[in-house]
Amino acid sequence: MPEWIGEALASARRGEALAMVTIVGAQGSTPREMGARMLVWPDRFTGTIGGGSLERQGLDQARRLLGQTSRRHALQDYPLGPLLGQCCGGHVRLLVERVDGESLDWLEPAAAAREPFALTATFEGGGMRRAVEAEAPPTDGPRVPIPEVRRVSETIRPALPRLVMFGAGHVAQAVARAFAPLPFHLDWLASREDLRPEASGTRAAILSEDELVEAVEAAPADTLFAIFTHSHDLDYRLTRAVLARGDFRYLGLIGSRTKRVRFERRLRDDGATDADLARLTCPIGIAELKSKAPTVIAVALAAELLKLTEDPAE
Repeated sequence: MPEWIGEALASARRGEALAMVTIVGAQGSTPREMGARMLVWPDRFTGTIGGGSLERQGLDQARRLLGQTSRRHALQDYPLGPLLGQCCGGHVRLLVERVDGESLDWLEPAAAAREPFALTATFEGGGMRRAVEAEAPPTDGPRVPIPEVRRVSETIRPALPRLVMFGAGHVAQAVARAFAPLPFHLDWLASREDLRPEASGTRAAILSEDELVEAVEAAPADTLFAIFTHSHDLDYRLTRAVLARGDFRYLGLIGSRTKRVRFERRLRDDGATDADLARLTCPIGIAELKSKAPTVIAVALAAELLKLTEDPAE
């Protein structure tokens, strides 16, 4: 589940109220997208709606709401101009809402969801009702005046994209560090032969080469695969196994264009089609970054996979 749902649920179950600040409307140039949010307690907060004056206003409004017992939500529009000392020029609508024990009726099903769902907020009679629904209904955009807003909705995806990475050398170590704060579920696997001195302290699960191939076969559909092992032969076995299953989302192989040509020749001999080979990414990472330094390769791969997995609605 998204981290914020787990945090909010735990707080509500402890009887500790918080205020959630969510961008529910964004028009023009804004520091964050719709759905960006903060969880705010009297003495701390997590998340961000973009920093700067807008975030300070959101924090102040959240803590004022926590200090009241008569109100549970507030909608507020913010033009991002001179009044806030920001020059974005866009327009943001914030929903600030109290989250406590009364919120368990939507937090618990949200936390239990295994498929994407719509989290809605319906405004009627001066109050607001949250609900978890199967599909996202139309949402009132930022052009609708606040008194006329009836509903806002966002799609929540419980599962993070899964990246299965093979290897434990310099590049794999750099990738693990680069992806640690990013919205991916990383499964890091390596063979014992991958454990060179630079891999000391690795968090990779150590498997035999046959078990690594079995891990490819056992991964769920739409998995992202990245292959960086110590051995070209093992790289080839893993690449062939990924192509054979077909239902993957990304297959990245560390190496040069020469390595790609050699792998393509072997894969064709083993029955791979042109359509199969077109799904192999080698070299990996966005083309704009040319450096072969492990840290740069890791950043290039992160940029490539973020572009691939980004929600087009955001």
